[in-house]
Formats: sequence, structure tokens, C-alpha cells
Amino acid sequence: MIRVLIAEDMHILREALIELLSLHDDIEVVAGVVSGLEIVPAALEHRPDVAVIDIDLPGLDGVAAAAELRRALPDCAVLILTALTKPGALRRALGVQVAGFVPKDIRPAELAAAIRTVAAGGRAVDPSLALVALEAPESPLSRRETEVLRMSATGAQPAEIAERLFLTYGTVRNYLTSAVAKLGARNRVDAIRIATDSGWI
Repeated sequence: MIRVLIAEDMHILREALIELLSLHDDIEVVAGVVSGLEIVPAALEHRPDVAVIDIDLPGLDGVAAAAELRRALPDCAVLILTALTKPGALRRALGVQVAGFVPKDIRPAELAAAIRTVAAGGRAVDPSLALVALEAPESPLSRRETEVLRMSATGAQPAEIAERLFLTYGTVRNYLTSAVAKLGARNRVDAIRIATDSGWI
């Protein structure tokens, strides 16, 4: 039996996925969550073999959540569900070594097959999505700039970010300033928009 966690913030889609996957004798959905912040706690509680994660989640996006899940529960394979809207996010998904990513309009039987593939240690990557990811421009931001800008996008102020990342206030301000400059943005809000639209944060 393959134990599956579903992370999808759209209630009707999450429930549909749970019902459709439950029709398969070898798949058991053990948890359903609505935000990226819930993924690791739910995974540690229910120990799924596969996590099916929507790339656009509130709280913590799907790629960042996948990276955290890989650190917390390395044996859980991650399958990203995505639309073709943020090619940069797909490149990020490759970077955190998810087991696969498939389009949201995938047929239920194909999703079940992808889950079986990644549960067995294989990869399930939609060819069109892989091409989009490989052709997407790389983010010009450093890891720290990305992290600081991502936290800023949640509304965290520089002092709070500094405290959470164990950095000085001035260092956080410098990271934000350099991110704005690298993205050719007018200000921090514009930088967040550019980076979000590109799928870099």
C-alpha cells in the first residue's frame, strides 16, 4: 500500500484528488493539507511514501515546502502538481530534486501511475514541463537574497527577518537592496512581484 499526502489549497480539487486516488486498491491517502506550512508536520505524523504537492500554496510555496520535506523525511518522494505559469518555479523544483512534476490537468489514472513510479524510486516528469523548466532563465538572486526576499513577501519586516535568520539588521537591508538592484526593480515591493512572477521565490 502506497501512503500519500495531498497538499492542495483549493478545497474542491483536494477532495477530488483524495476521492479519485482512494479508488485505487494500492493507494491510501493518509493526509490532506491546505498550506505549505502544514506539510512537514503532517508528514512526520502520518509518514507518507509520496507527497503530492501543489506548487502554489499559501504560507510556504510548494517548492520550498518540498525542500523542507526532503530534509525532514528523506524517504518521502515528492511529486509536484503545477500549471505552466511559473517556469522559474519548475527550475527550482529540479534544484531541490523532487521525484517528479506533472501538470494539473493530468488524467487521474496517469497521476496514480506517476505516484506508483516515484514510490518505487523512479522519476515522473512531464516532458513539456521539463522543457519549460530547462528553458527558463536562472534566478540572478543568491540563496540568501532569495530567502530574505521570500520572507519579506510574507510581510516580515527586516528586523524580524534578521532575528529569524540570525543576521544583523544591516545585513538583511543589504540583501534586500542587492535583490532590488539585480532584478532591476523600483523598490522592494516591485522586486517581490518580479521574483514571484518568475517563480524565483
